[in-house]
Amino acid sequence: MPSTPGHPALAPFGTTIFTTMSALALEHHAVNLGQGFPDSDGPQEVLDAAVEAIRSGRNQYPPGAGLPELRRAVAEHQDRFYGLRLDPAAEVLVTVGATEAIFLAMTALVRPGEEVVTFEPYYDSYAATVALAGGVRRTSVLRFPDFAVDEASLRAAFSDRTRVVLLNTPHNPTGKVFTRAELELIAELAVEYDAWVVTDEVYEHLTFDGAEHIPMATLPGMRERTLTISSGGKTFAATGWKVGWVSGPAVAIRALEAVKQFTTFGASGPFQPAVAVGLGLPDRVFSDLARTYATARDRLVAGLLEAGLEVAPSRGTYFVVADVASLGATDARQFCLDLPARAGVAGVPVSAFHDDEDAARTLVRFAFCKRLEVIDEGCRRLRALRDG
Repeated sequence: MPSTPGHPALAPFGTTIFTTMSALALEHHAVNLGQGFPDSDGPQEVLDAAVEAIRSGRNQYPPGAGLPELRRAVAEHQDRFYGLRLDPAAEVLVTVGATEAIFLAMTALVRPGEEVVTFEPYYDSYAATVALAGGVRRTSVLRFPDFAVDEASLRAAFSDRTRVVLLNTPHNPTGKVFTRAELELIAELAVEYDAWVVTDEVYEHLTFDGAEHIPMATLPGMRERTLTISSGGKTFAATGWKVGWVSGPAVAIRALEAVKQFTTFGASGPFQPAVAVGLGLPDRVFSDLARTYATARDRLVAGLLEAGLEVAPSRGTYFVVADVASLGATDARQFCLDLPARAGVAGVPVSAFHDDEDAARTLVRFAFCKRLEVIDEGCRRLRALRDG
C-alpha cells in the first residue's frame, strides 16, 4: 500500500474556509455574503469581446507569457493610471488569476528557510504558497477597527533572512487601503533588508471615499524590486475567467515564467483579449464600477449597524469586517459555521486569515459584491437573529 498522498507543507491548512462556507450556504439556501464573487456581470463591452473571441476561433492555447495584446494593454494601463512605463514583451506575464501569480512569485523568489513578511489577516493562499515554497512566514498584525500598521511589530518581523514582503492593498479581508506613509515604511524596510516586494493589487480600482490606491512600484527606488499583481476578474466582475497578470523587472518576470511553463503554461484563451478590451475602456467605466460597489458597501454597512454590529471602515475591495460579539458570539469560526442554519446567512470568520486567532476572535468578513436586494435580505436575517 503506497504512503498516504499529500504535500506535508499543506497539512496544517486543510480545506479552505471559502469551500466550507459556500457548501454550507448551498445546503441551507443561505444568502452568501461570504465568498467574494459578484452576482452580476461586468461591462457589456468586455462580455461581448469574450463572445467574439470564442466565435472567431481564439479557443486554443495562448502563448505561455500571455497574448501580446493583453500584455500591451496591461503596460498601457500601468502607464495611464500610475505613470509606470513597462516593456510589455519583457516586464508583463499573464497568469491564471492573481492566485497563480502569487504562487509563481513565491516559488521563484523564496528558497527553503527564507522568510516572507506579510500582514495578518492575510488572504489564505498566502500562507499555503509560502509553505509550499519552503519559506517561513513572519507577520505583523492589523487590528480592528482601524487596521493601522504597527511600526514596531512590522520592524520586528524583518530579519537578515527576509527575502520577500507580500503586501495586499486594497486589503482583503479588512477593506483597508494602505496610506502613503505606511507604504513608505514598508519600502524603507524592504530596501534596508534587500527584499523583494510582491504586491497584490487586485482591488486597485475598487476604492471609496476618496481613498487613493498607491502602487508600491511608484515609490522612489521601488520599481526595480517590486512585482505588481492584478486581475481582470475583480475589476470586471468576471472572477471565473481567471485572468491575472504580474509586472515588474524583466529578470524577475523571467524567473516566474520559468515556473509557469511547467505548471499551467497558458489558459483562459478567449478571455484574455476580452480583458485587454476592458483595460482600455474609458476612465468613467472604472469610476462607475467603484461607485456601484460603494453604494453596495453603504447598504451593507447600514444593515449591519442596524443589526447591532460594530463595523470597521471599508475604503476598498468587496468586503467589510464586523464584530459579531453583540449577537452572542465568542468564537467567530463556530458562529459562521452555525450561521447558515441558524439565520440563513453565510459570512467568513476573519480568524481563518490569522496566525493569531485571538486578534480576530469575534470578527466576520461580509461581502458586498452582491445585488442590493440580496444584501438587504441578508441584513434582514441578521436582524431577525438579533431579535431572537
